[in-house]
Amino acid sequence: MTPLNGPLEVGVRALVLLAESHPQPLDLTQLVALDYLVLHSGEFDGPHSLHPDLPAREGELGRKRELLEQGLLVLIRAGLADLVSSDDGLMYAATENGPTFIEVLEAPYIASLRERAEWALRHYASPAHARSVTHQIINRAATGSASEGAGHG
Repeated sequence: MTPLNGPLEVGVRALVLLAESHPQPLDLTQLVALDYLVLHSGEFDGPHSLHPDLPAREGELGRKRELLEQGLLVLIRAGLADLVSSDDGLMYAATENGPTFIEVLEAPYIASLRERAEWALRHYASPAHARSVTHQIINRAATGSASEGAGHG
């Protein structure tokens, strides 16, 4: 099992996002974009990025979707998240246990994740914003311009 950016770590980051948005569910596209924003928030005029600005980090998006699906399955099996059906399709939501589980985690990294998750959800939670962020990330990869900022919505 890969300890860094493996399904467990990605699942914990997804749970932080779901706990912060609770009871509002998020779809997989939103979770992919929000997870990128949480890790690379400094690129979008947010708090200092948690992960370094490495070349080709935009390539994370392709692998992130698969890892998020695996991480979400871990959360569902643990009773911390549920798959819910809505008019917008299948979405994920924290169960009542999800936010409680995050509350008991005391690592400084979790506190940093929560701060950035709150920021990302405040500015980019809507499905339209998730699509816009995804396009911006892809366009940065195509143009090699990581210095362009994103507008807040």
